[in-house]
Amino acid sequence: MNNIRSDHRLALAAAFATVYVVWGSTYLAIRVAVESMPPFLMASGRFLIAGGMLLAWALFRGTPSPSRAEWRDAAIAGTLMLAGGNGLVSWAETSVSSGLAAVIVATVPAWFALFDWIRPGGVRPSAVTLVGIAVGFCGVAMLLAGGVGAGTNLHFTVTGLVAMVLSTACWAAGSIWSRNGSRPSSPVLGAALQMLCGGGSLLLIALFRGETTGLHLAVIPARSWAAWGYLVVMGSFVAFNAFNYMLRHASPAAVSTYAFVNPVVAVFLGWALLGESISGRMAVSMAVIVLGVVLITIGPWVLRRWTSLGEQV
Repeated sequence: MNNIRSDHRLALAAAFATVYVVWGSTYLAIRVAVESMPPFLMASGRFLIAGGMLLAWALFRGTPSPSRAEWRDAAIAGTLMLAGGNGLVSWAETSVSSGLAAVIVATVPAWFALFDWIRPGGVRPSAVTLVGIAVGFCGVAMLLAGGVGAGTNLHFTVTGLVAMVLSTACWAAGSIWSRNGSRPSSPVLGAALQMLCGGGSLLLIALFRGETTGLHLAVIPARSWAAWGYLVVMGSFVAFNAFNYMLRHASPAAVSTYAFVNPVVAVFLGWALLGESISGRMAVSMAVIVLGVVLITIGPWVLRRWTSLGEQV
């Protein structure tokens, strides 16, 4: 029995480490991939291949075929999350550094709480969550007010930052739709459908933008191909399954810590591998954003624990 518990703890620790490091590193991989790959076309290929892998895996395990309603809701959620969310991230990272992009994406919990509140039958956020939302958006406003990142090699443009903010709103809206819509009983099949639909939407955007015109795959350097392969296998396939394991075996408060660990990992990797550095103003803005995310994700849980201890005394 002790061996089983020990194996479970090791597996859970490995799942957390995978999500912390891999999802934190995907911003670096995206940045490297879009150096020579069209952003929407790059993201499309990533999700179509990863979605196909997950679909084959789910069907191999005997998962029932999805219904029409499940396909419909997967198309809506996948388009919002992957085309609107990840697609905009990929495009924005042509002008926004990887570490900064990860910090902006960390505001997703704020949008999630807001959308969950305003939807029909939604839940009003707690006071500490509202404070966290306000703090997080103040950090974003500080970044936007700073203009273009002159004097540092952590580059960004205001247009890129706005696209990043819109991407977080799209991801949160798609998440809310996915949670409340029709979805398969198998989370693997559900993710596969969203990736395939989102990848298809990204491909249409890429074709509309003319990203395939004049594209020569042979001239894309090995560095970008390696980054893209990492996104397909590690970012979409391995880390997703690790995240599902966390959801099944860890508390929501513990799982939510990835939202503010990922930016730390991304900023470190951007500094170590791409030479990205930050100014004092940007460091303060990023710290404010992370503080807001901490308040949103674990603040209510800490408050409940504190209140419970007070009542026991």
